[in-house]
Amino acid sequence: MPQNINQPSNQIRLTNVSLVRLKKGKKRFEIACYKNKVLEYRSGVETDLDNVLQIPNVFLSVSKGQTAPSEDLKKAFGAKTPLNDIIMEILNKGEMQVGEKERHAQLERVHNEVIDIVAGKLIDPRSKRVYTTGMIDKALDQLSSHGGAAHKIDEGKGSGTATPTNGESSKEKAKEMPTWTGVVTTKSAKSQALDAMKALIAWQPIPVARARMRLRVTCPTSILKQPAKGPATKESQEDEAEGEGEKSTGMVKDRILSYVEQVETQDTMGQEWELVGFVEPGAFKVLGEIIGGETKGRGRVEVLDMAVTHEGD
Repeated sequence: MPQNINQPSNQIRLTNVSLVRLKKGKKRFEIACYKNKVLEYRSGVETDLDNVLQIPNVFLSVSKGQTAPSEDLKKAFGAKTPLNDIIMEILNKGEMQVGEKERHAQLERVHNEVIDIVAGKLIDPRSKRVYTTGMIDKALDQLSSHGGAAHKIDEGKGSGTATPTNGESSKEKAKEMPTWTGVVTTKSAKSQALDAMKALIAWQPIPVARARMRLRVTCPTSILKQPAKGPATKESQEDEAEGEGEKSTGMVKDRILSYVEQVETQDTMGQEWELVGFVEPGAFKVLGEIIGGETKGRGRVEVLDMAVTHEGD
């Protein structure tokens, strides 16, 4: 005759989970999520909580199947806080626990994204051609394998622009230069791509320079001193966030100039203002939206050269 096995009423067994933990009120609370869904939710790709949570409940220990008593939740989060709000707080603020396979997959995704961004923004200054992602990957691997800096290897390799090792002053200068030690999962791909580009440009394991677009911008002079509006779309706001600093939100002219890295010429002819200058490729779309929105079709942005460099790169 089979015997009944008594289990605690608050015990639930789950497998194949990603845990999100949050310590609050001297207690550690956990929620059980589907693998890979937490990052998708936090990035906005996934919005349905049913696709993120394995079970809409809060645990003291998912591995033991021990759910959190309501008294503990009330003490930590407040007596009137709904369970769904508690789950949302843990999901948004908690620390994600991932397994080795998931951690490796996450690292690979970030790595590929970093390489794609860098490959799209660097060119060979001699040919003005972009590099393949494979060549960028090898160059960054060369940097990381040498402690973040590609000092001259075999003396004859590279572009010849690496810092020479002659004396203490050279060593001090090398310490101040940007380094690259590899991709991590704790920083965004965009910020890591910026760090990677700085290191590649500084150490030159392969000849590289930032890609630039040479543009002509024309705009009615009557609009230049008007207060500038915000970015035209959500995408342009995200493009601005990729920059190293905040863009100007003053007059229309100030806002246009804030995207131009180097002004080649700037003239006023009658009632029309014309500027020729260099911008990053990512700024072209945002500038087009700004010019189109502020001038209501009376201004324009023209590409004069798709991939150029200028002094100072």
